[in-house]
Amino acid sequence: MGSIISNLLHQTAFFNLTWGNYVMIGVALVFLYLAIKHDFEPLLLIPIAFGMLLVNIYPDVIAAPSVDSLGIEHAGGLFYYFYQLDEWSILPSLIFMGVGAMTDFGPLIANPISFLMGAAAQLGIYVAYFLAIAMGFNGKAAAAISIIGGADGPTSIFLAGKLGQTTLMGPIAVAAYSYMSLVPIIQPPVMKLFTTEKDRKIKMEQLRPVSKLEKILFPIVITIVVCLLLPTTAPLVGMLMLGNLFRECGVVKQLTETASNALMYIVVILLGTSVGASTSAEAFLNANTLKIVVLGLIAFIFGTAGGVWLGQLLKVVTHGKINPLIGSAGVSAVPMAARVSQKVGAQADPTNFLLMHAMGPNVAGVIGTAVAAGTFMAIYGV
Repeated sequence: MGSIISNLLHQTAFFNLTWGNYVMIGVALVFLYLAIKHDFEPLLLIPIAFGMLLVNIYPDVIAAPSVDSLGIEHAGGLFYYFYQLDEWSILPSLIFMGVGAMTDFGPLIANPISFLMGAAAQLGIYVAYFLAIAMGFNGKAAAAISIIGGADGPTSIFLAGKLGQTTLMGPIAVAAYSYMSLVPIIQPPVMKLFTTEKDRKIKMEQLRPVSKLEKILFPIVITIVVCLLLPTTAPLVGMLMLGNLFRECGVVKQLTETASNALMYIVVILLGTSVGASTSAEAFLNANTLKIVVLGLIAFIFGTAGGVWLGQLLKVVTHGKINPLIGSAGVSAVPMAARVSQKVGAQADPTNFLLMHAMGPNVAGVIGTAVAAGTFMAIYGV
């Protein structure tokens, strides 16, 4: 009887956990608190936090398949198979299709100058890339880390997998999604630092109406142009534009609803839990993780600043017709970054309505981050 009780006790997690596991369990609980209590990107943060919680209690939940000494095959843990979908770039690409199906590209079409602000907001990616190399990361690792600056979790996962940086995928993904959820906290101080009260009060003219034909042609033309220049972006840009074509063509309502609802949320569950499950204490609690978190924050700050700086330049060129706040939405956290531009503008003038204007750079930022990822893949011959 004593041996039975002893065996049962030693089967509990208490005898197998390290101090690092308890730290990560604490981090998971904090993430759950932020997501539930403060509504910080709950659709992603809750599954990520729960995956983190599970893997640090029961590491085998993400164990790879194995063969024992007797030649008997053992299946991998549940999240191992989910995680394979991340490494194969399937889940990030499906997320992009859902984003495309939910997003109106009209503001970008109506104001093509938004493309410039979306491009300028990628400044943080390149700043972080060179800083990562200076910190001792190799080129591929630096590229994978730097994409955090685009505030785009799926692209971060996609590039890390393509560049073979699977050991860094967990910290990169958690940092990317954490900063996405912290957009309303991180961006406003940067935006206010580089704008004046007068700048923030600038009211922009109403956007012109965009025809149905323009909205149908846009995803087709963008796919052709971008994928011809950078074929490696096809999985991301192609699926983003396919989802948007579903939305705008008007003849596949069922596909639009599936891509933007049921399929999107299924993919979010699989991606979130598997990313969270990649953050075991052994993989996460090290010096490289701290460097990634710091680099991600630097990238995000410079990305926000880059968009605002170009907004300031465009304000001068257009004689005050562009509110530089909308440039900050060029990071691709859709639509949260655009909402932050609206909020900061409304604080200066409650009658100022910048949301639709900010959606142009916001959507351009999604495309810009995918292009930056494709550029890195082209550089490293992936």
